[in-house]
Amino acid sequence: MSFTRVLIANRGEIARRIQRACRKLGLESVAVFSEADRDAPFVAEADHAICIGGAAPADSYLNIPAILEAARATGAGAVHPGYGFLSENADFAAAVEAAGLVFVGPEADAISRMGSKIEAKAAAEAAGMPVLPGYRGEDQSDVKLLDEARALGTPFLVKASAGGGGRGMRLVTDLQDAAEAIASARSEAKGAFGDAAVFLERYAPRARHIEVQVLGDSHGTALHLGDRDCSLQRNHQKLIEEAPAADLPEALRADMRAAAVRLAEAIGYRSAGTVEYLYDPKRGEYYFLEMNTRLQVEHPVTEAITGIDLVEWQLRIARGEALTLEQSDIGFDGHAIEIRIAAEDPAENFRPETGQITLWATPPGVRLDSGVETGSVVSHHYDSMLAKLIVHAPDRAGAIRQAVAAIDTFAVGGVGLNLTYQRALLTHPEFQAFRHHTSGLPEMFPDGWTEPEPDEQSTALAAIALHLHLAPSDQSPWQSLGSWRLTGAAGRLGMASYWHNSSDGPVRVSSGAAQLAAILTNDTHCAVEAPGLNAGRLSGHVDGVPFSRVAHVERTGDCWTVHLQTPTGMTTHQFQTLQDRHLRRSSGEAAGDDTLTAPMPGAVAEIRVAPGDRVAAGDTLVVLEAMKLLQSLPAPVAGVVAEIYCAPGDTVAGNAPLVKLDPEDKT
Repeated sequence: MSFTRVLIANRGEIARRIQRACRKLGLESVAVFSEADRDAPFVAEADHAICIGGAAPADSYLNIPAILEAARATGAGAVHPGYGFLSENADFAAAVEAAGLVFVGPEADAISRMGSKIEAKAAAEAAGMPVLPGYRGEDQSDVKLLDEARALGTPFLVKASAGGGGRGMRLVTDLQDAAEAIASARSEAKGAFGDAAVFLERYAPRARHIEVQVLGDSHGTALHLGDRDCSLQRNHQKLIEEAPAADLPEALRADMRAAAVRLAEAIGYRSAGTVEYLYDPKRGEYYFLEMNTRLQVEHPVTEAITGIDLVEWQLRIARGEALTLEQSDIGFDGHAIEIRIAAEDPAENFRPETGQITLWATPPGVRLDSGVETGSVVSHHYDSMLAKLIVHAPDRAGAIRQAVAAIDTFAVGGVGLNLTYQRALLTHPEFQAFRHHTSGLPEMFPDGWTEPEPDEQSTALAAIALHLHLAPSDQSPWQSLGSWRLTGAAGRLGMASYWHNSSDGPVRVSSGAAQLAAILTNDTHCAVEAPGLNAGRLSGHVDGVPFSRVAHVERTGDCWTVHLQTPTGMTTHQFQTLQDRHLRRSSGEAAGDDTLTAPMPGAVAEIRVAPGDRVAAGDTLVVLEAMKLLQSLPAPVAGVVAEIYCAPGDTVAGNAPLVKLDPEDKT
């Protein structure tokens, strides 16, 4: 079972994470990459790299023959699947072993048994674990499922046996909807997992999602490495994870941990794995949910509180080593929180964001597992999660403070991220008091979530930061006002004007003796004494009080973007100079309101109209797939479909015209 070279059958931040563990053990790493990832950081940092196909996952990261051929061509002796893609594919694990390679993970049989949610629950019951009441029988007929649904009563869930991540799952609160929910879950399960089998399970409202990390070797030893709480979720996708699970009765915690070890022992589990539970605080009960037979996205919080490198142990166990740890050796220090950083716009229904990252200024002093850097391209072909921010403190309140402070100094340009939304979650009273649960986001934001507007002082300071950025370093601000200054009579001050976002009037920045002052359109005045912009920080004195804030200025399109740290978070401001406004006015008109354009790069999944169709404003014209999500694109105006510029299956660029309408008032 000895090997010295590991092929990593994955991409992005997890590929880089595995590479770090390989270097720690003196192993060489092999990166496999798609055409879209040719210039990605994980490719450049690998000891060896080989292209295995096109951008679509089916052509590359899900292409088992191509991955095995890459292992043969590069002389790899082992394959690490990471998470996602083929990590819980029993056929892949078996194919790796059949090719004479070592699979860094559990045996194919364990993956298969736990991959079937029905079989996994049966194994959990045999190991003495409580499970939610429901139906998990082999009879998948409509008649049987509907009979069982009536016997179970509402609310209940229809769940895909081979599913995960919320796919193939439907909540039924009215028995009249049961037949449609079963049919819909089956259809999605078949398309996503190739298996239409479903089961029914009682729905536990206001439940928490608790999981226990286990580690097993091939010599019969299994241990737990504590628990985590992953209750903050959107559409069954985790947002923030923490370890240990707070506010959990200690007797129940011990029982959950011991039960996870019993299950691992019962199935002869080797490698790192996770046993997941639902915990009902009202009843004081927990129920087995599933077992993930792979490394989890949230594994860093367990590493932070235990000091144990899980990926290192995966590799050592795959080499046949026995665990050198006893359960009593594993201690738990402090509290850790992980924030998933995704390229999406929460204010626009979490619309995926794509493009090139023009700025990636990360917070110091914290762990950041990232798959990108400045210059990286975020493609619509893959998952939107780009990085994970991990903090560790003596207690939960301290970890929250550290996480918020890190987000407040994280500046990213070119692609929108969910950081401001994650900050709102961390600072929400429900989260801080530990009253959140797996379906609690609507309660936390009953009116939806909107991006907070920058305050007036932030706008003023951002304009001053831009002014300093445009000023040559060897000149005073007054000397560097250049071609945009508006000069009065001799001996009087001059001003530079910057138009903020879409404001009609400018922010005016004036220079005085050792100070800069910004005047907003409502005549709000902010003066900064001894202003300076150095190494990404704006400093000075306001009303005699010194300050120093993260500030990055970049050119984006036809304007300047200023990323400025404030007491309430990182803010983004866009400004145009007088010259910019002149260039915009002379550059011609943009696309008309009668044309639907793509909001991002993606693949056309469906066209809902044909030439000659009459549509109302807001009707769905095109469905676009980007980052594994479907986006319904509405008609910008009412009218008649004049031309359709795309077809299903087309890959289109951002802002590409898709459908042209003859507006109603012209017909």
